[in-house]
Amino acid sequence: MKANCTALSIVLGLVSALTAFAQGNPPVAPRAIPVNTGPNDVARFLAGMPVPENSPLAPLMRDPAWQAHAAFFEEQFSKLHARQLEKLHGWQQTSFPESLQPFPVVFYMFSGPDFLYVDQFFPRAQVYVLCGKEALGPPPDPLRIANLSSALGNLENAMKSSLSTTYFITKDMKVDLHEQNLNGVLPILYTCIARADKSITNVSFGSLNSGGVFEEAALGRKGGSTSGVRIRYTDNQSGGAQTLYYFTTDISDSGIKATPGFLKFCQRLGTGPSFLKSPSYLLFESGFASIRNFILDHSNMIVQDDSGIPIAYFDPNKWTVRFFGAYLGPIDVFKQHYQPRLRELYQQGNPPPLDFGFGYRWNYKEANLFVATRK
Repeated sequence: MKANCTALSIVLGLVSALTAFAQGNPPVAPRAIPVNTGPNDVARFLAGMPVPENSPLAPLMRDPAWQAHAAFFEEQFSKLHARQLEKLHGWQQTSFPESLQPFPVVFYMFSGPDFLYVDQFFPRAQVYVLCGKEALGPPPDPLRIANLSSALGNLENAMKSSLSTTYFITKDMKVDLHEQNLNGVLPILYTCIARADKSITNVSFGSLNSGGVFEEAALGRKGGSTSGVRIRYTDNQSGGAQTLYYFTTDISDSGIKATPGFLKFCQRLGTGPSFLKSPSYLLFESGFASIRNFILDHSNMIVQDDSGIPIAYFDPNKWTVRFFGAYLGPIDVFKQHYQPRLRELYQQGNPPPLDFGFGYRWNYKEANLFVATRK
């Protein structure tokens, strides 16, 4: 009997000790256990923004790695707003107010994951179509990340160039499809959407068939040849529902010939503005005639810098072009694409200056931007 009492006493003592330890050290959610975490919580977490207290991700906000990540993004996005976005908004109000009206669709070819700028320039579009050769990467799941500090560091590095200049560097977005390292396009899109004050309501993976129809399928499951994602979200300020599509695809002439579904998908959406920023002067090349012609034929407005469509393709009988900033020619790596005619137009017109960077000329004193509107 004495032995039983002694054993019971030991057990009760252990329970008491464990209870006290647990109270002093609240448990962190086990990352290996699948939990149904909504994409909006994931987006806010990746963006360094707080998630609801009842979210499965809430315990991870106590991790010093996330706290450092949140502080980093808060600082970087605050600087971006002060240096770029507030000035862009002021320019919009005075020089480009038509960009603030609703549009059924906005096309952003060669975008990569740059949702941030197309949303700033055209905030009220119903549908945004983005594309690039960069892969989506796996659906981000912070609960399955083995090294949170390293993974969040990958995301910061992938976005660093776009936050400090105005464009992404492709090599910074390499994808490891077998690890939760927050590489690829998807974590960046999530972060940009959350930081733009949107709430994601639904995410669907799928692919385009040869007829240009988006067919839902689990990520990685064999479907059409052009894989992509559809992200539906709500703008928290207006309450309006909007949709973003991103497709991994090759839009060179040979790529379009091999996989025609992407352009057919775009054609089904009708006409709208096109946005071009830092597309590596690819539209100057003979191997990109199909996408260049598509943009010119299916856009009622084109916003770009000098690295977009060459000025020679804008027929004065069809387009009214307004210039802003200064044309100094391409940066050295693209100097072969200097446009003498564009230089003449800038000298003749003496366009108003820009006070924000755009394209490869991220220094606002050197940046150029022009708005072409169909007559």
